[in-house]
Amino acid sequence: MLQDILINWSPQETRVAVIEQGAVQELHLERPMERGLVSNVYLAKVTRVLPGMQSAFLDIGLERAAFLHVADVWQKPAEGELPTARQNTTPIERQVFEGQTLMVQVIKDPIGTKGARLSTQISIAGRLLVFLPQDDHVGVSQKIPTEERNALRQRLQGLVGDKANGGGGGFILRTNGEDASDAELAEDIAYLRKTWARIKEASVRLPAGSLLHQDLNLLQRVLRDLVGESTQSIRLDSLEQFQKLLEFGQEFMPSAVPKLQHYKGERPIFDLSNVDDEIAKALGKRVDLKSGGYLIVDQTEALTTIDVNTGGFVGARNFDDTIFKTNLEAAQAIARQLRLRNLGGMVVVDFIDMLRPDHREAVLAEFRKQVARDRVKTMIGAFSPLGLLEMTRKRTRESLAHLLCEPCPACQGSGQVKTARSVTYDILREILREARQFNPREFRVVASAKVVELFLDEESHHLAALSDFIGKPISLQAEGALGPDAYDIVLL
Repeated sequence: MLQDILINWSPQETRVAVIEQGAVQELHLERPMERGLVSNVYLAKVTRVLPGMQSAFLDIGLERAAFLHVADVWQKPAEGELPTARQNTTPIERQVFEGQTLMVQVIKDPIGTKGARLSTQISIAGRLLVFLPQDDHVGVSQKIPTEERNALRQRLQGLVGDKANGGGGGFILRTNGEDASDAELAEDIAYLRKTWARIKEASVRLPAGSLLHQDLNLLQRVLRDLVGESTQSIRLDSLEQFQKLLEFGQEFMPSAVPKLQHYKGERPIFDLSNVDDEIAKALGKRVDLKSGGYLIVDQTEALTTIDVNTGGFVGARNFDDTIFKTNLEAAQAIARQLRLRNLGGMVVVDFIDMLRPDHREAVLAEFRKQVARDRVKTMIGAFSPLGLLEMTRKRTRESLAHLLCEPCPACQGSGQVKTARSVTYDILREILREARQFNPREFRVVASAKVVELFLDEESHHLAALSDFIGKPISLQAEGALGPDAYDIVLL
């Protein structure tokens, strides 16, 4: 499917939108102050080993300790064994110890209260290849047809060479390297080995907790990861960054250079496809469908739930057809929302119940077809006995909502606050409790304007009765800075 890439650059933020069929399908954001850590290589120090969890905590110079599981501790494979086939069965306490210095790579960004996840197997991504300096295996991407893999592997082995001739190290050919020439592959090999040499030199010179290597910035990753044969244009609204990206492309990805364009229009570049409007919609819970139905997307730390509703759609001949057509449209919309919002982890979709098995199969087939366009790895199950569809989508970075938003200070992210009447009753109980312990001259209630208004109106008789019971005056003070269910009781 043909796509266009729009890039909006400013000193504080880079935003990238992938447009397909005139609609925004993906959004990528990077802020220099909040840049992700995935692929960064650090010189780490082991601070704690937990045999019961088969894990260790390491200091990589960040506020939170990073996490290393035994499955991510690299071990040299046996003769003839593929690097991806081995499993580390040696207990972690026999492989690492407190105070040890290790070279590690971040494989998952810190999310919520969890620190970064680490691996001791280093991989460096190039334009055409991925370099595995600790391995000797030469492989080819599984996405390349089987009949072409053997020939590509033999070509790559000839270019890699052996350790006696200054070669060595493992390489995996990426999908976009399928049609690369020997000269382009050799250039990428030389670049990756030079990068690894710089990392090794820095690991000897720098102290533990130092950053040894950082992945490309978002602009450069657009050329490396997002651009393909289906890409028609890459438009960037900054002349300075356009020239830098042009130089990078000429050196590492010349095939993408003709697609690069400097956008000179008067309108903001994101206005061309209403990208800002799509961002605003992607932060809301409700997604309206063209038929009149809608989705409710509820994202929690544990999982994401998506509920499909018919809404006002009554256009089909009977109710079964209405449900079927709504679910088909929802399958397409959900696949897009997964990419647009970058939802990861466990996702549960509650399609509207369908009685006919052929309808369920058609909706599932359509959903799988739409999700197949996603470049992020996904796994989709079948409908459960309760009619729910479970799936997982690999999570390597924060979702769009977590990047742009923070929990509400009033409800702390729960989406609910106590009613004003509930708060008034809490205050009455608290005053009674305080009156039994202290003997002030007066009690003053500081609360939101809505709570104070309720005390002056409908709950005034309860407040007066409590004042008579404790024998002390109770005064009221409205405070606009307080949340709806926050209050304070001052003893005067």
